[in-house]
Amino acid sequence: MNQSDKNPPGPQSGAEQEWVAAARRGDPDAFESLVLLYEKRVYSLALRLCSNADDAQEAAQEAFFSAWRGLPDFRGGSSFSTWLYRLTSNACIDLLRRERRHRSAAGPSLNDEELNLELPDPAPAPEERAESAELRAAVEAGLQSLQPEYRSVLVLRELRQLPYEEIARILELDLGTVKSRISRGRKQLRRYLSENGNFFAARPSKEPEKEGCK
Repeated sequence: MNQSDKNPPGPQSGAEQEWVAAARRGDPDAFESLVLLYEKRVYSLALRLCSNADDAQEAAQEAFFSAWRGLPDFRGGSSFSTWLYRLTSNACIDLLRRERRHRSAAGPSLNDEELNLELPDPAPAPEERAESAELRAAVEAGLQSLQPEYRSVLVLRELRQLPYEEIARILELDLGTVKSRISRGRKQLRRYLSENGNFFAARPSKEPEKEGCK
C-alpha cells in the first residue's frame, strides 16, 4: 500500500461524503479515493499500535478490506474516519493478541494521571536531542510491553490526542472503561520506565479531567 502525502480534509467533507456514498453502492474508484485519503493516517495509527512495519502494513490492509466489505452496511452513525480507525484498531488488536499468546502478560495496577506521555520536541543541543530520542525510544518500548487493550487507548489518547469520547466510539467501549484502561496503561508504562531507568516526572495535564474506574 502506497502512503500518500495528501492530507485528509476536515471530517465529513463534501467530497468524502460523495465517495462514501458511491463506495457503498459498490464503486471501486470511489473507494480508492477514500483509501488515498486515509492510507497515511491509517498506516500511522497501525504502526503506533503494532510498532512493526510489516504488521502495521498487514493491519492497515485488513482494515481497508474490512471497510470495503462493510461499507454496504455502513449507516453513518459515526463519521467514516471514526469507523475506519475502529477497524484499524480492531485489526491491530487481533494481530497483537495472536502475538501475545507467546508472551507473558504484564500485571495491571491503577494510578491515573501519574504519567504524561507528551514528549518534548527535540532541542537544538545535540545532547538534548539524544536524550529526547532516548526517551521516545523508551516510551515506544514501554508501549510494546503493554497488553493490546491498554496500548490502543494510550496511543489514541496520548499520541493521537483524541478525546475520551472519540476513543470510546472508535473502540466501541463505554466511557468509564476507556478512562480505566488509560489509567491502568499509564501506571504500567510509568512502572516500565521507572524499572528501566527512564522515569521522568509527570507534568500537569493540558486537559485535566476526572477519570473514573471500571
